[in-house]
Amino acid sequence: MLKIRLVKIFISLAILSSLVIKIHAQVSSPVSATGHVLAEIIPVFSASETSQLNFGRFSPGPQGGEIILTPGSTISVLGSVFKGPGTANAASFYVTGEVDAAYSITLPSDPIVIRHLSDAKTMQVKDWVSVPSPGIGAGKLQNGFQEVYVGATLEVGTLTDNPVGIYTGSYTITFDFN
Repeated sequence: MLKIRLVKIFISLAILSSLVIKIHAQVSSPVSATGHVLAEIIPVFSASETSQLNFGRFSPGPQGGEIILTPGSTISVLGSVFKGPGTANAASFYVTGEVDAAYSITLPSDPIVIRHLSDAKTMQVKDWVSVPSPGIGAGKLQNGFQEVYVGATLEVGTLTDNPVGIYTGSYTITFDFN
């Protein structure tokens, strides 16, 4: 009898145990929810040169000097440099991106060298300026674009230092989307 009771107790415990497992399984069954994803593509931020920095035509004098070109394409001559006929113009860059986006302008911090096309002679371009002015958040893309104008100062030596001919070079301006 004791064996029958133990078997009945064992069977009862097994049934009770399976009921507890079923109840627990029903209470902690997995639940699903739907999440949503959002992504927005904005216009690409870009900049391209639309006009080259051009100091124009000139002749060095006996002491040399400087040619100052403003972002508004106004020229000033210092020293013994004689301005020749023709035009000079500031560089311009077309900057595009998201409407009303702010951006920063970083001009060259050091002078850059321009070289004579067929000679080893050089001149330096320094004192870079722009409109809008350089700095963090200096520009704003109203209607998704803005024109940036850049001027600088050209150091001119004597005619011996800088013989007749064309001088060229390049520089980097950084436009950083804020």
